[in-house]
Amino acid sequence: MRRVLVLNATFEPLQLVSSRRAVLLLLDGRAEAVAVGDDPEILHSPSVNVEVPSIVRLFHVARLGHRRRTPPVTRRAVLLRDGSRCAYCGEHADTIDHIIPRSRGGAHEWTNVVAACRRHNMEKGDRYLHEIGWRLRTVPKAPEGNWWRWRHVESPDPTWEPYLPRAS
Repeated sequence: MRRVLVLNATFEPLQLVSSRRAVLLLLDGRAEAVAVGDDPEILHSPSVNVEVPSIVRLFHVARLGHRRRTPPVTRRAVLLRDGSRCAYCGEHADTIDHIIPRSRGGAHEWTNVVAACRRHNMEKGDRYLHEIGWRLRTVPKAPEGNWWRWRHVESPDPTWEPYLPRAS
């Protein structure tokens, strides 16, 4: 199943949905097709055949709340933010680490979580950085703007390019 870009009524990118969900938005009269790819997928039913567009636009503005603008702190999101590089040595990271350990009252928030390689994550354990004489290579912060929502898209459809934000 292909992914379809959903635009707000103001042509801002909202999310990626499955082709089935995009067709349901079209058939419910909640969205319109903006672009159809060169080789569109066709969904069949007993009474109708529908070409799946690559971009749909909602007719009504969907409001994004404040919480929606800041991504949740997940392993995947932290690794994306840090470019899968260890905050302690710069090597490939595959885990996350709390700078102030949770066992010592550290919060699970963007400013306290960094990507780490397994070796340094195990070596640090539940200690503070100053206890072992380590320093961070960068200061962790929450991702800003809309670009964070589109960084994980490895091979975006070329028709999406005018609507996706540029990397900063």
